[in-house]
Amino acid sequence: MRRTFQLFLIALLIVSILTFIIAKPAHGQAQTVTATISVGNAPSGLAVTPDGAYVYVANEESNSVSVISTATNTVTVTITGFSGPEDVAVTPDGAYAYVSNWNNGSVSVISTATNTATATITGFNKPTEVCVTPNGEYVYVSNTNYEGSVSVINTASNAVTATIPLIYPTGVAVTPNGQYAYVANSQGAVSWINTTTETAAGHVNGFFSYPNGVAVTPDGAYLYVADTGDESVEVISTATNNVTATISTLGANPYPPGTAPYSVAVTPDGAYAYVTNSETGTVSVISTATNIIAATITGFNWPIGVASAPNGNVYVTNQESGTVSVISTSKAITSPTPTVSPTASPTTSPFPSPSIPEFSTASLILVVACVLAVTICAVASPHKKLARANSDSKKTLSK
Repeated sequence: MRRTFQLFLIALLIVSILTFIIAKPAHGQAQTVTATISVGNAPSGLAVTPDGAYVYVANEESNSVSVISTATNTVTVTITGFSGPEDVAVTPDGAYAYVSNWNNGSVSVISTATNTATATITGFNKPTEVCVTPNGEYVYVSNTNYEGSVSVINTASNAVTATIPLIYPTGVAVTPNGQYAYVANSQGAVSWINTTTETAAGHVNGFFSYPNGVAVTPDGAYLYVADTGDESVEVISTATNNVTATISTLGANPYPPGTAPYSVAVTPDGAYAYVTNSETGTVSVISTATNIIAATITGFNWPIGVASAPNGNVYVTNQESGTVSVISTSKAITSPTPTVSPTASPTTSPFPSPSIPEFSTASLILVVACVLAVTICAVASPHKKLARANSDSKKTLSK
């Protein structure tokens, strides 16, 4: 019996080691904050230029945008003249940055060549998040109020060409093929917009509490949603628009109201999703291969916005301290241009389709180890009985 128990413990030890190895970041990176950069008051959204050279940061209370050089981790320019800037997005060619102004209901256009505002687009209602389509032709802006909407800007004319009604829209993300825009509705839903017809085409099958930040993986296969109300991150298949995983262990806070996951960004190689948890002052790093938390980084001060750069660095705004934290890794993440497979047309069924449950690799290894342990016990037991029988036979013959 003692020998069987020892074998069982060895099997569990092996699976624990394997699970730990898998749960770590695949590229063996040390997730640490290596720099803290002072910007304006109450920094919110931010965006990295496509070449990774600069980070544009919207400072809500300073009515300014800070431009950070990623080479020196210093602010090189501060652009003023905004009105409660909430978010910023850079066009794919890196030529322009679009900034939402919450206070006066406008969107400013910055020329990144001169770092000056070249245009102001009006007619919005509490504009919050902005997202540029992959081809750079349109900008989607969420107007966050009860009778809210998503406005579509044509970047060639800087005119609003469409307005799609939605209730309390917040986060916006466009699929890599440009066919759909996903919108988090903070009243408890995630919608998708058909970008060809510019109409709300349906809602994701699932239950949400207060979804806020959204991000699509580079291959367009999954959408990650930071649900502030449920203190979790939901993973949605863009092929079926069903929730395929829920990640809820984001670093529990012993004091109410909890972690409050706010924004999410996926790395350019699609390997990890970074989630800001404003209440706990942490950032969770989720492995997209297993949908488990690979690391939890501490030391932030009400983290809100998050953006990933091509060189592997991740930038996080700290709203209460007026700073931007730089998360560096031990080696750069290679960022090849992803092969974008066409995103399947979303389903409109009000009920999730039956599907085979998805399990992480670590879970499968744990199951295999348990089966192995049971097998060892089963095999060891007959051998022990046989040895005892042989021993009894020898005793009988000796008599």
